[in-house]
Amino acid sequence: MAVTRLIERRVEKPWGRRELGPIFGVVPADAEPIGEIWFEHPGRADLPLLVKYLFTSQKLSIQVHPDDEAAIASGQKGGKDEAWIVLDADPEATIGIGLRTEVTADRLRTAALDGSIESRSPGGRRSGTGLLDWRPAATGDIYYSPAGTVHALGAGLILVEIQQAADLTYRLYDYGRPRELHLDEAVEIADPAPFEGVARSRHLGNGREVICEGRAFRVERWSGAGAHRLPQETTWLVPIAGSARADGEDMLPGSVWLAEEAEITLEADAQLLAAFPA
Repeated sequence: MAVTRLIERRVEKPWGRRELGPIFGVVPADAEPIGEIWFEHPGRADLPLLVKYLFTSQKLSIQVHPDDEAAIASGQKGGKDEAWIVLDADPEATIGIGLRTEVTADRLRTAALDGSIESRSPGGRRSGTGLLDWRPAATGDIYYSPAGTVHALGAGLILVEIQQAADLTYRLYDYGRPRELHLDEAVEIADPAPFEGVARSRHLGNGREVICEGRAFRVERWSGAGAHRLPQETTWLVPIAGSARADGEDMLPGSVWLAEEAEITLEADAQLLAAFPA
């Protein structure tokens, strides 16, 4: 394998959108809103990472994901760290990540049951009430959210999500929607404390910088004109602006590619995300 274009799969969600931004355009009025676009390999289900685009018009559930140890103990293949790269955010958009103060497991459960985990000010910004730490979101924000982090995405966001390829979500709170909650599982694995993992970039030279990294993977941003030779290491490539090529294949925004030992060429206007499993 040199480069393989991954297959796009659109996922309808009640909290999704019909306006998907300049890359993906508009969903027809007679179709359901799109909340996620997944990018999957046509012949491999064993890959460690998954790339998605997310589009939100409502708040997503307050949730938590297990780490590898907890997931394997429950019979799953692995846990779920994830990273978010915000491409567009409405002026009042927010992301909830971590808690405003450290609490006991019993206090977390109580807050999920009585709704005080979610409370915030009418304008959508973080307030003096509510346990979840709602933070203003802006274009360009980057988060690496380790397994165990209590979190939720707010409305008005378009972002790239890079995650471990595990479909394991335990919901703590869902605003009264008729979906199953997983209080026992969520409380057991949650880190009931403030989020401390602010992404710090480090430059590698030749237009490359690490924008976030954690236990399961790292994400780099490549920009500006230049050529890059990938090592013999499976890499996810996500062009988000401008023009890039991989072994003669045009890579345009809205596509996702899997590559090994490939020659990547970027034009001056290009921006590309590269994700490497740990």
